[in-house]
Amino acid sequence: MDISDIATQEYIEVDAGERLGKVRSIFDRENPKGLIVTEDGEYAGVIGERDLVRSRIEDGTKASVVMKSAPRVDRHEDVREVARVLVEGGTKVAPVYEGENLWGIVTADAILEAVLDSLDALTVEQIQTEDVVTVTEDDHIGQAINRLRENGVSRLPVVDDDDSLVGVLTTHDIVDFVVRDADRQGRGDRRGDLDRMLDLPVYDLMSSPVVTTTEDETVEDAVRRMLDNDISGLVVTPSEDDETITGVLTKTDVLRALTFTEEGQMDVQITNVALLDTISREEIVEGITSIADKYQEMQVHHAHVRFHEHKEKLRGTPLIQCQIRLRTNRGQVAGTGEGYGADHAFHVAADTLERNVLELKGLIADEQYRGQLLRKLGEL
Repeated sequence: MDISDIATQEYIEVDAGERLGKVRSIFDRENPKGLIVTEDGEYAGVIGERDLVRSRIEDGTKASVVMKSAPRVDRHEDVREVARVLVEGGTKVAPVYEGENLWGIVTADAILEAVLDSLDALTVEQIQTEDVVTVTEDDHIGQAINRLRENGVSRLPVVDDDDSLVGVLTTHDIVDFVVRDADRQGRGDRRGDLDRMLDLPVYDLMSSPVVTTTEDETVEDAVRRMLDNDISGLVVTPSEDDETITGVLTKTDVLRALTFTEEGQMDVQITNVALLDTISREEIVEGITSIADKYQEMQVHHAHVRFHEHKEKLRGTPLIQCQIRLRTNRGQVAGTGEGYGADHAFHVAADTLERNVLELKGLIADEQYRGQLLRKLGEL
């Protein structure tokens, strides 16, 4: 299935020199999935709501500073490949080209709607993100923004003192508040107002009640709920009446699931590919494959590699954090590391990953030994 019938020529375009204050107003007024940024009439990149939050709320910043260079896709590209491009680019929209000309865009929602009927074979538990980043009602908005940026997520479940789910804070909530605050304050220097906003408690901006799903629900039903409520993710709970958080399911998780290979072979997804300045995608795949090949009893079906850039630099090279997560027939295993440059960070993370794989393999062997011992004792 290709995207020829999914792509659209209806999109919003902004100039690279446009102020972010104007860009936020466009998001609030039009509610687009993303904006196409042009410079001198040529495609330059895309902007999503998450990019606006990462911009530290400075209205005078130019659009070009926060835009992403989302890879362009062909109008007849396969849906699975486009899903991979969106996941790796960390965006919900990609430019669609016909030949050398910008034809339109394709969105994550359009892809999900097109494949909706085929998602009934998956359950939420199979593809949810289990490592959930949360905030409390009393945390400040500034703290929440840092948590969103550092973890590369677009939503934070809000918990009370008992770790029960009481709300959710999203990048959309923050952008929406900033735009409404700008309209209320009018023109002029708003730096003091924005500083006070960062000191507000999460409780003031969070959405409640929360739209949720359960682990045994089909992904099809969960995605329908996202589309019906015009939201990008659901908090996962054990049941409708239980407010304990067991995971989060986002549209990105579903897109990533679309790229899994049907043959059971490993598929590698990379988030923030723009940081790959000192290592290639092929080298990353080769490195993970070499680890997987050493432990063939553990079949790796999918690998997710995420890079995050810190402000610290050494002789111009930024400090990079690399997170590697493998989905295997034995469960999930991960490794994290930091280094100057993507190459260094990846190899540190890969070393940690291999140690964790060995530990998991040892635990499995111990369980098998205990099982054999119990069977022998039972025969006595």
